[in-house]
Amino acid sequence: MRGMERQMQLEAMAIAVPHVKEHPNRLPFEGVLTVVNAVSDKAPSGARGHRVILAREAVEDALPSLLGMAVDYRPGLDGHDARCKVGLVTEADLVGKKLVVKGYLYARDFPEVAQAIQSQRPETLGMSYELADARVEDMRAEVWKLTRVTFTGAAILLREKAAYRETSFTMAS
Repeated sequence: MRGMERQMQLEAMAIAVPHVKEHPNRLPFEGVLTVVNAVSDKAPSGARGHRVILAREAVEDALPSLLGMAVDYRPGLDGHDARCKVGLVTEADLVGKKLVVKGYLYARDFPEVAQAIQSQRPETLGMSYELADARVEDMRAEVWKLTRVTFTGAAILLREKAAYRETSFTMAS
């Protein structure tokens, strides 16, 4: 396969959270928060009806801002609720075009949320990012290219409600 080498690029960050065997309030999760350099399937909230492209460089620069941010939940899994923080992002990895996040839900503090999420078929769940300080390359463009962002959190929601259909959310086993 000379001359046909494929490159895999991986950017990763994590915060050290000590392992506590069978911690009653930490229910591990993993999800695809978004995809980079791809046009969203629909306009994210706050984009004034514009579909967006999240530039890879913007995500690489913003990875540190994602660590330690909250994961929120809204009953019905149909959007964001920044005041209902039910978990924590502890790891963020840029694997190919996917921004993969890991963390914990606070299962003991929010047992009804953990149960509602676990009752869903895994293939129906997705995620959505929350941003601040986003820079748009050209505000007049039909599709906005985000060239700089700061992550302020994430939401668990139905994949069909997410701006990117390639997102996912699963509870770790």
